[in-house]
Amino acid sequence: MIGRLITLEGLEGVGKSTNMDFIQRKLQDAGIDVDVTREPGGTPLAEKIRDLVLDTADEPLPDLCELLLIFAARSAHLENRIRPALDHGRWVLCDRFTDATYAYQGGGRGLPLEIIASLEDLIQSGLRPDLTILLDTPVEIGLQRIRERGGTDRFESQRLEFFQRAREVYLSRAQQEPERYVVVDASRPLAQVQDDLAKVIELYLSNF
Repeated sequence: MIGRLITLEGLEGVGKSTNMDFIQRKLQDAGIDVDVTREPGGTPLAEKIRDLVLDTADEPLPDLCELLLIFAARSAHLENRIRPALDHGRWVLCDRFTDATYAYQGGGRGLPLEIIASLEDLIQSGLRPDLTILLDTPVEIGLQRIRERGGTDRFESQRLEFFQRAREVYLSRAQQEPERYVVVDASRPLAQVQDDLAKVIELYLSNF
């Protein structure tokens, strides 16, 4: 059996954690052996790098340094977890991947997309997600959910304009790659969102 990489993308407050669990159950119910992971992170080394990226420390983290740390974590994640799982026929379900880098560091931080693309080619050697599900909601709704939840990391505390730029990049990439991307309106009640997610997974599995 060929392994597949499915990624779940979206800004803060779109309900990724809850829906990661839902997608995992749908895949497992279909008899899929799925490895659930996240970025940045996913291995002990990559999780240490994640802590550096998200830490609200006294010393500022330059934007380019942030980008390089994220790809360093991705390199460890790919070589030590994702590729071995795929090589053994397992499916990998990942909470964010390189699309998030284009959105957050490219759109949000304003770093050149060409630099991100070069690092993507270097680190991933052609590996791309087979399916990317984008949970999309207006930025104001997502940030309101974050405020209600309480507690923010370096990214969750960014200004409204940061997330608006990131969302624009997400939607642009979805439009450019309709064969890989599926956009789900996450501003609706959870039951409706998950009804759409179930249809997405069922349609994807019907091709095998």
